[in-house]
Amino acid sequence: MTSFRDDVQDALDRSVAELGVAGIVAHVQDESGTWFGAAGVADRETGRRREPVDRFVIGSGGKAFTSATVLQLAAEGRLSLDDTVEKWLPGVAGANGNDGRRITVRHLITHTSGLWVTGFDAEMVRAYHTREGFAEHRHDVWTVEKLFELQMSKPPIFAPGESFAYTNGGYHLAGAIIEKASGNAYEDEVERTVIKPLGLTGTYARPLAEAGIRGPHARAYSRMFIRDGVDPAILNTANYESYLQGPETDPVDVTDSTSFAWAAGSVASTTGDMLRFTSAMIKGTLLPPAQHREMWTTVPTRDWIPNTRYGTGVSEWTLADGGTLHAVVGMSNGSASFTLGTPGAKRLVSVNLNCDWNWAPALDLIIEAAFGSPFFAQG
Repeated sequence: MTSFRDDVQDALDRSVAELGVAGIVAHVQDESGTWFGAAGVADRETGRRREPVDRFVIGSGGKAFTSATVLQLAAEGRLSLDDTVEKWLPGVAGANGNDGRRITVRHLITHTSGLWVTGFDAEMVRAYHTREGFAEHRHDVWTVEKLFELQMSKPPIFAPGESFAYTNGGYHLAGAIIEKASGNAYEDEVERTVIKPLGLTGTYARPLAEAGIRGPHARAYSRMFIRDGVDPAILNTANYESYLQGPETDPVDVTDSTSFAWAAGSVASTTGDMLRFTSAMIKGTLLPPAQHREMWTTVPTRDWIPNTRYGTGVSEWTLADGGTLHAVVGMSNGSASFTLGTPGAKRLVSVNLNCDWNWAPALDLIIEAAFGSPFFAQG
């Protein structure tokens, strides 16, 4: 009789053999201990295998670190989730119909601020999601001021608190508020409030000007480039994937590049650290009870991952059989990172692909192997 860990390894092997992913790992934690499995490669040139020590950028999983930092500052009395953006960042959120007097810190970290979704800005798409543009802009260094300028360049899409729209800009504002409330750099405050208390030895928040990944890491490979001749202005959440280049194109090694994600998704970590972090978020062993409840007070999502609800940087996923997983998830250029656990954190799985294609079917194979029911396969 095979164990579910054998099934997870089979899912990893199938992800490489059938879905063509570059490399994939799964780190499992349950009452029997921990287990690490891998398939594919960390480096397509050398053929090096993925290892537990490998770091990777966790993408929007970094939002959970930002939210945990905000909530710790709230517990310390440094700020309130009911504070407005205007209180902390006077005049920053006032252009083109945006109104920082109406947007609260809570709105920012639950994606209910109404700020427009900058990911589909035509110039951003040209610069980072065309092969020619990426080659030219991969080492551009963004500033917080430039991030704010982009976010405020268009009007809001709904009134604060009225709906849900997944946008990095809210987290950039939250990162700046962290700096104002603490007097420390965002990266240092994440270290103080989250990384050090949890003993995350392989984790750090990457500054805007820093390229690449410190220490041992897998290479990151991307095919997230739109086809030649596509006008970026027509792209939206519903049609974006249909305009991407296909598997006939060679992936680009995007490891050595800067990022504009900052407080919205530039944390680097390991699967082992993500197990520890996510377990603490689920169990409430880092945050005080009031802030832990706040983290998991969820809202329904729109135009994001289906069958989910969003808290503050974390999400709840409903499986095809009706079961629920608590999750810290994110995509970054050339990397897909997912750590999911049962509500009591009795079983957790941390998954990383060092590529950004076919992550959904690969993750579905692992979720079904580890938790007994698929997620994406449901109708």
